[in-house]
Amino acid sequence: MKTRILFTIPNFITAGSGGAMLNIIRRLDPAIYEPGVCVSRRGGRLDREVEALGIPFIEAPFTVPALPYATLPARAWTAARVFRPYRFEIWHSFHYSDDYTEPLIARLAGAKRWVFTKKNMNWKHRSWYMRTLLASRVAAQNTDMLSEFFSSPLFRYKARLVPRGVDTTKFRVGIEPRLGLRRRLHLEDKLVVGTVAHLVPVKGHQTLIEAIARHPQLVLVLAGKPLDEAYVAELHALVAKLGIADRVHFIGDVEDVPALLAELDIFCLPTLAKLRQEGCPVALLEAMACGRACVASDIPGARDLIEHERSGWLVPPEDPTRLAAALGALASPALRAQIGAAARKRVEDHYSIERETLAHMALYDEIRSHG
Repeated sequence: MKTRILFTIPNFITAGSGGAMLNIIRRLDPAIYEPGVCVSRRGGRLDREVEALGIPFIEAPFTVPALPYATLPARAWTAARVFRPYRFEIWHSFHYSDDYTEPLIARLAGAKRWVFTKKNMNWKHRSWYMRTLLASRVAAQNTDMLSEFFSSPLFRYKARLVPRGVDTTKFRVGIEPRLGLRRRLHLEDKLVVGTVAHLVPVKGHQTLIEAIARHPQLVLVLAGKPLDEAYVAELHALVAKLGIADRVHFIGDVEDVPALLAELDIFCLPTLAKLRQEGCPVALLEAMACGRACVASDIPGARDLIEHERSGWLVPPEDPTRLAAALGALASPALRAQIGAAARKRVEDHYSIERETLAHMALYDEIRSHG
C-alpha cells in the first residue's frame, strides 16, 4: 500500500523553500508515495505547479497559537478536522518557525509520524526543544546543525543530514546568456561579480559593495527582490558615498536564474553570521552547478558546500578586506576556470536533486519501518 505524505509550508509567495519542496515531491517514487501539500495561504507563483501535479492541495491553517494552554487541545482538534479525511500517514513540515502546535495537529489528524526540516541556525527559544521532542525525525541541512543542536542523546537518534540539492540539468555549464545582461548594461568587457539574494540585511550586501569599491576592474550585479525599503536605501547611499554608482547595478528579481548565472564571472554570497539564517544556501549551490567561481561567507551551510580554495573561496563574514582579496585572486581567468570546474563536480558528486530525493525517501522508509 502506498504511503500518504503531507508536506506543509506557509505559502509559495517567496517560493525559495517551496521550490525546493516541490523538487522533492515531483521525484518521489509514485509506486510508493502519495504526496499532498498544505499552505496556510494561497497566492504564490508555484500554486499552479502544485495544481498541475494532480495531488491534494489544501489551503488551511496547520498551526494554532500555543496560548492559552487550557484551550490548545480543543483548538488543535478543530484544526485537525480538515486533514483527517485524507488519512496522511507521514506529515513533513517545511515551516521555518519554532512552532510546536503543528505536530499536535498532525497526530490528531491521524498522522503516525511528524518530521520537520531545520532550515536555519536559529535556536533562541525553548519551543525549538519542544518541536524537536515531538518530531519523529529532523532533516538537518548542514553538519553544524547536527553538532550544535542535535548532538544530545535526547535528539541524536532523530536527526539526519539532508542537505539541499540542485537540478544539474537546469543549472549547468554552457547555458545561453539569454537575458542579454552584459549587452544591456554595457558590460561586455567587464569582470562581473554577482549575487542572487533578496535585498534584506542578513544577506550582507554592504560587505560586498565595500569589497567591490577596492577593485576598479570589478562590476557588481545585485539580483533580488527589494523586500526592505530602508535597507535598500542604505545600500544606494553606500554606493553613492563610495563613488561606484557606475559599477553597481540593482536589477531586481530575476526568474531565469540559470541565464543570469551564465553572465557572471564570479558569484558571491556574503551572508552575515550574526543572524544565523542560512541552512544550506541553494543560491550558492546553483552557482556552483553552473561552474561559476564562488566566494561565500565562512558560516554554517556554506562551509559544507565549499572546500576552501578548491571548489570555491570562504572568507570571514563582514570582512570587506578579506572578501576583496578573494575577489582579486579570482580575477585570474585560469583560476576561475579551475575553481568553477571543481565546484560543478562537487555538486554532481554530493548535491544533486537526485541525491536529496534519495535522502528524503531513505528518511521516510526509516520511520515507516522503525518509527
